[in-house]
Amino acid sequence: MQLRKLTGIANYQFGPGAGSALFNRHVRIVCSKRTGRIRHVYRNKKLIATLRPRDGYLALTVSGASILLPRMRRLPNVVVGRSDVSEFIKTGGDLFAKHVVHADEHLRPAEEVIVLDESGVLLGVGHAVLSGRDMVHFKRGVAVKIRRGIEEEAGAADDN
Repeated sequence: MQLRKLTGIANYQFGPGAGSALFNRHVRIVCSKRTGRIRHVYRNKKLIATLRPRDGYLALTVSGASILLPRMRRLPNVVVGRSDVSEFIKTGGDLFAKHVVHADEHLRPAEEVIVLDESGVLLGVGHAVLSGRDMVHFKRGVAVKIRRGIEEEAGAADDN
């Protein structure tokens, strides 16, 4: 039942097929001890997603995004940043609007996004501050608030 729920949320949030790409029989679901609701999802002992209690959407980790990217033809929640700022984003720095090369035009503020560089390399995950159209047209301000860059996640894994 929980796996079906997560699959449905992922399909709605990231497009058809995302749920089956992310969640298989080998995932471990951790629930809140106090409420009994789904909190974290692990695959191969790595955290791949957290279910946000405030809105019921999934917050992907870099591991979750790296599972999803090669298995999906077109992800609606992708923002492409200029390659010259990729090192900054990898370490957890926010993506500013003037550095956005492409963003899905249907992207809305507060949606979960996967940030790539111009060559399609995963840089990090976060949430949109601006709409997809505004990210491309604005020249000032934060476009994506990065929750975790790929180098940050690698460092966190080394600490455990």
